[in-house]
Amino acid sequence: MFRLHTYWRSSSAYRVRIALNLKALDYESVATHLAAGEQNSEQYLATHAQGLVPALEHDGTVLVQSLAIIGYLDRLVPEPPLYPADLVGRARVEAMCHALACDIQPLNNLRVLQYLKGELGQDADAVKAWYGHWIHQGFRALETWASEHSAQGRFVYGDAVTAADCCLVPQVYNARRFDVPLDGYPVLRSIDEHLRTLPAFVAAAPENQPDAGPA
Repeated sequence: MFRLHTYWRSSSAYRVRIALNLKALDYESVATHLAAGEQNSEQYLATHAQGLVPALEHDGTVLVQSLAIIGYLDRLVPEPPLYPADLVGRARVEAMCHALACDIQPLNNLRVLQYLKGELGQDADAVKAWYGHWIHQGFRALETWASEHSAQGRFVYGDAVTAADCCLVPQVYNARRFDVPLDGYPVLRSIDEHLRTLPAFVAAAPENQPDAGPA
């Protein structure tokens, strides 16, 4: 049994939910309410020392960091593969994952936005501008890469789901939440539209989680 410490709106947890669903792995969802600060409790810090989600419990151990978890799941259950078999293809998919999960999302996650509003005293417009800036910085490159490597605008790389797709959909979801214009990214929008029709992505969507709150 897998136990996933998650939060419905966390893009990091969202991408792991997608991967678990793609691998057809049953898991128990354990909600950690980030907006309420539950991640800072002693109990949760004993599970994940960074106070972040996701954390995945499996076989007596706890795994953290979404890309590490996705890699673990891919090795544990090889089918369907989430990375291409060839070295160049794998490196390209990993680069896209890192662009989304390491370059965009950390600058726009809840604790950063709270710091901008709180300690730095930025108003809602400034925070929104910050958010949009980093989305555009990353999406411009991803649009180029997807234009080169996507098969018919259905997946980020090639003609099957990869870990890059697990990372893209949550980031597009967040971009829409913050009203970031996506007109300049037709390939990414086409890919996102297709992926969100797939059962693994539908089941992982924030609004379909047990702890989902108001929109």
